[in-house]
Amino acid sequence: MKIGKMIATFGTAAILASCGNAEQKAEGDFRYLIDEFADLKIMRYRIPGWDDLTLKQKEYVYHLGEAAKYGRDIIWMQNCKANLPVRKAIETVIDGYGGDRDCKDFQDFLVYAKRVFFSNGIHHHYAEDKFFPDCPKDYFKSLLEASGYDKDADALLDVIYNPDIYPQRKSTDASGDIVAASAVNFYENVTRAEVEKFYAGMIDANDPTPVSYGLNSKVVKGEDGVIREEVYRIGGLYGAALEKIVAELEKAREVAENDTQKKYIGLLIEYYRTGDLELWDEYNIEWVKDTLGTVDFVNGFVEDYNDPLGRKATWEGLVNIKDHEASLRTETISENAQWFEDNSPVDSRFKKPVVKGISAKVIDATTLAGDCYPATPIGINLPNADWIRRDHGSKSVTIANITHAYNKAALESPNSTLKEFAWSEEEVEMAEKYLNITDEIHTDLHECLGHGSGQLLPGTSSTALGEYSSTLEETRADLFGLYYIADPKLVELGIIPDGEAYKAQYSNYIRNGLQVQFTRVEPGRKNTEAHMQNRKLIAEWCYEAGKDGNVIEKKVRDGKTYFVVNDYEALRGLFGKLLAEVQRIKSEGDYAAGKALVEKYAINIDPDLHKEVLERYAALNLKPYGGFVNPEIVPVEKNGKVADYRIEYTTDYLGQMMEYGRKYATL
Repeated sequence: MKIGKMIATFGTAAILASCGNAEQKAEGDFRYLIDEFADLKIMRYRIPGWDDLTLKQKEYVYHLGEAAKYGRDIIWMQNCKANLPVRKAIETVIDGYGGDRDCKDFQDFLVYAKRVFFSNGIHHHYAEDKFFPDCPKDYFKSLLEASGYDKDADALLDVIYNPDIYPQRKSTDASGDIVAASAVNFYENVTRAEVEKFYAGMIDANDPTPVSYGLNSKVVKGEDGVIREEVYRIGGLYGAALEKIVAELEKAREVAENDTQKKYIGLLIEYYRTGDLELWDEYNIEWVKDTLGTVDFVNGFVEDYNDPLGRKATWEGLVNIKDHEASLRTETISENAQWFEDNSPVDSRFKKPVVKGISAKVIDATTLAGDCYPATPIGINLPNADWIRRDHGSKSVTIANITHAYNKAALESPNSTLKEFAWSEEEVEMAEKYLNITDEIHTDLHECLGHGSGQLLPGTSSTALGEYSSTLEETRADLFGLYYIADPKLVELGIIPDGEAYKAQYSNYIRNGLQVQFTRVEPGRKNTEAHMQNRKLIAEWCYEAGKDGNVIEKKVRDGKTYFVVNDYEALRGLFGKLLAEVQRIKSEGDYAAGKALVEKYAINIDPDLHKEVLERYAALNLKPYGGFVNPEIVPVEKNGKVADYRIEYTTDYLGQMMEYGRKYATL
């Protein structure tokens, strides 16, 4: 499970934009913000502690990073089967066009190219709707012809410009067939009913250690009418990319820090060779055990957010090193995991009697890849299988240098959403005092404990909530963090500075969930992304449930709308009440109740309020989405041998995308 970028974009970063540039000067001339276009900003991140690593650790990081980058084509193909042909056509133009590159039409083409690179395809990375070039179709065709494009340009341009072809990456229209209506490349020639029937025969509701059937495959109905799985493995689907990944993993295994790492890398390699999901489970169990190493990674088919049925996983990679000093806070949280579980406001039937293996740490990313690149989470909790969490525990990480980069990039902007959407100067002052630390702690609670809390009742399938599972799971984890961030226990443990700090998080969360986050949604569109749905669900449910007590008040001043928390204690009670209900829904697999919550509170945006928010945000001249280029890890040779690995920080977003296309293309 991943926690997204909204906190960094609209929380701490928004505040720091109004706090001056003293910290920025401390880092000399290093700029974090390197490019802006459309609704996007591109940043770079630093790798603190690199020089403290041994040569062997650096080599380990390097090969893990190469293994991660070789998965790039997989995520492009998974998002939509038209994505790679579009990308390769764009690369052909950028490499081969010799005409006027300064004219408006070519600049518009470049913006489209950058957007496609950012989204790993032709659909918006967050809103999931297809986007289009601003340059004319005939001009795009002339670019292709002048660049030596040797395929059917008309067919390609129809995919790019026709709004009726692949309109949404993932459909959320419950009135239709969400499988057939989605552009994702997990299914071919099959309906939702056929897919659900296909997997129904594999699921044993009484199996205490169920296999995540379908996680690493595509379901296809052939010309003979038979439905089959095409499994991601060497010799199977995406085999060429997986061969490259495995080759780098084998090199990494040779220089791993300990035998546990060598063991689970071996299991991962065998899983990629066979596609056997039982090996994937074995790998995750061994991976959870590795809590002592400095270097860690994620590499695989992990998250199911993009699948309309919440079953199939996209490929992602993340390599990181531990921030030992900053991890003391998360270690304190994980050491007290049983207390948090025991004192949760949920029904005792849904609590884990014994919490196992919760490990938490603060990390610094060294390589982002797949579904974590260029847009990346700021926190991760894995593995996702409920039974592995129950029996073996989970790993939770907060990615410090990514949050740091968001904050530093915000210092380079003169405006902030905080001052625009906060009701009073008191709210602004409270946020400036506390929101930095409470953002981090909410992320810690969400990832360290929230995702790992609770248990399914016997006989409840982990896929029972279907297309609503991702939104409800993120809702559950966010509510866990919101409920506990106000608990005196956190002050007692020295995690939060005092009993007032949580109020900054509560006010910010409500502002964001009811207003600010919709700067990311185009007028007239629905709210479709799982993390945004979860925030809207929580904020709107609490606003409605607390009306009698005026817990959250809607105020208007000078024609501008504000949402103000009047009773923080009562709001905490509402968070606890909703957490209890969402946990019940998950534990019992209550599909109908989950659907009702999501469809009532999470999807539809008030059009008048949305229009106002967009107008107010436009005046700030900020970009609502952010992503990153990777630092380059470069081997340094001496006397024919690698003597070191140095870090080079690029400022060329388009150049990195083109280089990755040349170096890591496999499909």
